[in-house]
Amino acid sequence: MARPNALLNMWQKLSGLPAGKWLFSRLVCFKAPYFASIRPRFDVLQAGRAQVSIKKRRKVQNHIGTVHAIAMCNMAELAAGTMTDVTIPPSHRWIPKGMTVEYVKKAETSLRAIATLDTPADWGSGINLPVQVEVLDTNDQIVLLATVTMWVSAKKA
Repeated sequence: MARPNALLNMWQKLSGLPAGKWLFSRLVCFKAPYFASIRPRFDVLQAGRAQVSIKKRRKVQNHIGTVHAIAMCNMAELAAGTMTDVTIPPSHRWIPKGMTVEYVKKAETSLRAIATLDTPADWGSGINLPVQVEVLDTNDQIVLLATVTMWVSAKKA
């Protein structure tokens, strides 16, 4: 029997509780502290889809008052990574291999990143898995498009 995914299990336990999504988001940032600077909030986490939002605030703004590029890349990588973690089989592991981004327009509001992927029929012993991420503003306008390539491989015995 496959071992349940610990991250997905924690999300399922916490997300329905008052302040549960906030707590889950803080716990993820405790485990991966470099994401704490953007203060992400998880809104959705399931196999094949994740949604993370951030508030526009001074610490994520650049000199022209828009959300800076690295903050958007951080949220894209966070959404892609957590979604990959809860999607892949328990027999596999993942690591980000690369990311391409396209800055579509100025990010002048709070943002949400939506990561999706088409689940492969065969995970094999090692594959490049492209995760698509759209970062949208509060008007549902795309401000950034990213493809985060994950290297997914079988765990060593």
